[in-house]
Amino acid sequence: MCIVILDGRPVLSCLTLAVDRNGKTVETAEGIANSMHPIFEAYKYNTMQCGYCTLSFIVKAKALLNRNPNPTEEDIRESLSGSICRCGAYPEHIKTVKYAAKKLSSLIT
Repeated sequence: MCIVILDGRPVLSCLTLAVDRNGKTVETAEGIANSMHPIFEAYKYNTMQCGYCTLSFIVKAKALLNRNPNPTEEDIRESLSGSICRCGAYPEHIKTVKYAAKKLSSLIT
């Protein structure tokens, strides 16, 4: 899936005109990985399955944690909705986001 974080919101980059990105902050899955954000590490060790869905979930989860560092299960489900996991590992995605949220809170405090 072609998801990026555009000014804090996950959007489909393939459906967004380049001119609409002018002057805005764009975060990609590669940028998240390079920054060693806890969500990337959490997925790498906890939820990596076939890899089909991973980037979509990572980008959406990072956007969620940026705006809500302590999300509820319902917040996570809503944020990750629309991403499709061929392996059916949906419960693992929720656990992974919660794990990353804990890691982030320990880095902040």
